[in-house]
Amino acid sequence: MQNRIEVNPGIHFGKPCVAGTRIPVLDVLELVSEGISFADIVKDYYPDLTQEDIQACLRYAIEVVGVEDIHLARSA
Repeated sequence: MQNRIEVNPGIHFGKPCVAGTRIPVLDVLELVSEGISFADIVKDYYPDLTQEDIQACLRYAIEVVGVEDIHLARSA
């Protein structure tokens, strides 16, 4: 995944994108969340992507959530 997702301050304000493209990870994840198949994402939306790129977007999101610290407010 490390070579498939990149963060570059000069592209989309530093939002993570698929390496070598200007396609934000978030845009790919939104299509996946709508139930669009990987094959259809490549065919209909982003022909420059591979299914492995889409998998890398999912793995990236999992890793980000996995290291995220959640701070809960305590009730008084």
